[in-house]
Amino acid sequence: MKRILIAEDNDSNYILMNYILKKHYEFFRARNGQEAVELAESEKPDLILMDIKMPVMDGLEATRQIRAKMPDMPIVALTANAFDSDRHSAFEAGCNDFLSKPVNAEKCIQTIAKYIGE
Repeated sequence: MKRILIAEDNDSNYILMNYILKKHYEFFRARNGQEAVELAESEKPDLILMDIKMPVMDGLEATRQIRAKMPDMPIVALTANAFDSDRHSAFEAGCNDFLSKPVNAEKCIQTIAKYIGE
């Protein structure tokens, strides 16, 4: 089964992602950007769902660091800020795709499947 790293500091958002993904993928969690960088390197997930606003290190910086070491890693930004500037910043940092919160379950599964299948 494909494995996803969910970088998400908010418990309720993580619970929602758990509900959406549990039938399709294995997953594990980072609670901040620094943990996301460390877990991406040690666990080598198939895809990363990256919250943008997190403590310690934000998702944009975490994405840049992961992208420098793992250029082919699919990274999908997750953010409540759905402005064009946020989308642009996510792509500029190296994200492959973008999902707005609250996450739509069907769109989330379709987006992930586009990169790693079901």
